Amino acid sequence: MEQQPMGTSIEQSINNRYSIWVREALDELPHSFTITDPLISGHPIVFASREFLKMSGYSREEVIGKNGRMFQGSRTNRRSVMEIREAIREERSIQVSLLNYHKNGTPFWILFHMFPVFSKEDGRVIHFVGVQVPIMPKPRRSGSEFSRIEMNLCENGSGFRDTVLGFCRREVCSDTVAELGRISNLDQILTDDTELHDTACKVSDLEKRRVNTAISNIVSMLTHYSESTGRLVSDKRCCPSNMSLVGASLNISLGRIKQSFVLTDPHKSDFPIVYASDSFLELTGYGRHEVLGRNCRFLSGKETDVSTHLQITNSIQTGKACTVCILNYRKNGSPFWNFLHMSPVRNASGKIAYFVEVQMDLNCGSHENKNLRPEIRQLSVVGAVKVAVRSSGMIATTSDS
Repeated sequence: MEQQPMGTSIEQSINNRYSIWVREALDELPHSFTITDPLISGHPIVFASREFLKMSGYSREEVIGKNGRMFQGSRTNRRSVMEIREAIREERSIQVSLLNYHKNGTPFWILFHMFPVFSKEDGRVIHFVGVQVPIMPKPRRSGSEFSRIEMNLCENGSGFRDTVLGFCRREVCSDTVAELGRISNLDQILTDDTELHDTACKVSDLEKRRVNTAISNIVSMLTHYSESTGRLVSDKRCCPSNMSLVGASLNISLGRIKQSFVLTDPHKSDFPIVYASDSFLELTGYGRHEVLGRNCRFLSGKETDVSTHLQITNSIQTGKACTVCILNYRKNGSPFWNFLHMSPVRNASGKIAYFVEVQMDLNCGSHENKNLRPEIRQLSVVGAVKVAVRSSGMIATTSDS
């Protein structure tokens, strides 16, 4: 299966999940927000609301396909950025005050709330929604001449009347430098990041209510427009209690491996499948929601050799690799001889995180890599999976530090 062009993937990210009218409906909402897809390499923006474009100064063409970090700048808090990345990795919501930048280079404070959207059929995260509420100007020195000038800068300096500049950078303030020069210690005021952060990004109850209203309206809209396609979404993960899904970053890496395989979790009761490749679903005829959370023996039937099952179970319990030939059955009931290789997969710290099971139908030859023996093709899949898991673990460790 060839990898789709980036533009096609971004277009389908919305089209495959929602009704064709969803973009128009989302644009009618009076909220500034973006929708991103963690399953596409680079975690790009796949939708940007009209209000967001108006606030940021960018066109839709300049935003779609780009990562949200394009709105950050030299004075954006690195700790806040790392907290957002950690929330993405853990597939959870987060709310932070963030200093972003308009297209014309002027900074502005927002209350940023990001939350995941899950597929109802298998509990997998499919999108992240990022809501941006401008934080309104709050005078630093009530009643002073400096407060009056700061308010004027915030209201007029950027050309966006509903946004606030934490404090305009020197190049933006050039027209008013003569007036500001009369204020003592101006350089200290302009460079005091602590004072800037403590005053400009203070969040009011009104701004928090605006975020909550936006979340409610966006979730309601996405839920409604997913009903017509039958691919329902939710802001809550809905999946069997014994299901443990892989994270978004690992999911992307595994998706690049175009062979039939599954990952199972040896630490969960009954060793459930936590990842199934598209080729595996094509081979067996099952949907992803019918596979995740189940033990691989659901592929077995009345003619399957029980002793082979015992060999597989023993391999998991001892943490060793094994190769077997087992009679399995597709969803439609048709049998096939499965040349199965399974191997433990260790994380970056050396502990067994998963077992990978690579399947090959002996009744039908693969057109890909036909010059390689089945054993070699299987080992190449195992190697690719191990690299993906270890790389994901190292990224997680770096984020934690």
